[in-house]
Amino acid sequence: MFAALGVRNFRLYASANLVSLTGTWMQRIGQDWLVLQLSGGSGIALGVTTALQFAPTLLFSFYGGVLADRYDKRRVLVGTQALMGALALGLGLLVATDAVILWHVYLLAAALGVASSLDLPVRQSFVSEMVGPERLANAVSLNSTVFNGARLVGPAVAGALIGLAGGDTAPAFLINAASFVVTIGALLAMRVGELRRSPPVARARGQLREALGYARGRPDLLLAMSLAFVAGTFGFNTQITIALMAREEFGLGATAFGFLSTCYAVGSLSGALLSARRSARPLQRFLVVAAAAFGVLLVIAGLMPNETSFAVLLVPTGAAALMFSVACNSFVQLGVEPHMRGRILALYFMCFMGGTPAGAPLIGWVSEHLGARWGFIAGGLVCVLASVVAGALLARGRRVRLEVHLTPPRAHLRVAAPRPPAAVAGLVAAADGEAPGAQSAGAPPPGATPR
Repeated sequence: MFAALGVRNFRLYASANLVSLTGTWMQRIGQDWLVLQLSGGSGIALGVTTALQFAPTLLFSFYGGVLADRYDKRRVLVGTQALMGALALGLGLLVATDAVILWHVYLLAAALGVASSLDLPVRQSFVSEMVGPERLANAVSLNSTVFNGARLVGPAVAGALIGLAGGDTAPAFLINAASFVVTIGALLAMRVGELRRSPPVARARGQLREALGYARGRPDLLLAMSLAFVAGTFGFNTQITIALMAREEFGLGATAFGFLSTCYAVGSLSGALLSARRSARPLQRFLVVAAAAFGVLLVIAGLMPNETSFAVLLVPTGAAALMFSVACNSFVQLGVEPHMRGRILALYFMCFMGGTPAGAPLIGWVSEHLGARWGFIAGGLVCVLASVVAGALLARGRRVRLEVHLTPPRAHLRVAAPRPPAAVAGLVAAADGEAPGAQSAGAPPPGATPR
């Protein structure tokens, strides 16, 4: 489960990431709560802020992928981390001096989105350089474990700090700014000679078109990216939906909001740890089942009558979300050529996060006009529908069987290889010197049971 931690560079990276991502989650909670304070509790304003933070993914992620394939990833990460730290410091100072207004938050969220969209594909593809292909699946899962370990701590700490400070969100931003120093220090302390750098891709025209053509010719990648797009657009909006459920549906404060986010993170951490046991590339049908399970749990969570039952349901919902996202990430990373990895990962994250600018305001509008519960329910229904369509496409021409076991509880989607058309079977038989439909040597007679 922890094999990748045997690599010194990855240990440094993972440890620093835990500190930095804890600060990042503190900022996310602080930013959401600050927007609710400045906008009078508007779900639309919260959705717009999220959209501005993720919109740059559509415009700049591909360039981040090109940077990852063309330049020294470690040096690029030092620059992007420094930029994100400076933006967090600026927002913290604006809040601390009581100078902040809503458009400041919008502007800084968009700037943070630009830096993050360049950083993300570089950071994800850098993992393979630290651990190599044999430990990549484990490292991706451990990376998600670190991410969700920080998600477990960050929201709770942020909620407590905001509550103790009487609603002041400045400490969350200032702590996040300081946390980036730890990541930069870890990157500079790495042993460069132990990195497994892939040959840099020379500057050339048409590199983005090359990546699009590569993905278009891979139906397996298209399936993963399509599911990631739908889930990312409509299902992974919990920073909005949990905040609105806490404030509008249950009448809770910042501390309780932090606790609910922590419950979701407990499930996410569990899902990431379970995924860490996987060492091979996931199957396509696993992606379909995981997306369906996530959607069903979102619907059930939205139907919970009180904050206690809602908090309990957030745990398995978070686990399903992370098992799906880790499986998608591993599926894409382990299925591409090393020299294409940065650009294909950029395309994947454009799908996974690029729909958020449209999905977040839409979910915010649904929550504000139909009730906070419908943010969960609508998102879950869309995810279930998408998984049903993907499953039908995957099963086309195949024999599919769903097996459900009660002790222990588990489900398996069995998908047999597609049967060749009769004409193809006839050609194969003719090539073997047989007439179509003739019995081959050694085959059991009709009606016999093969051993």
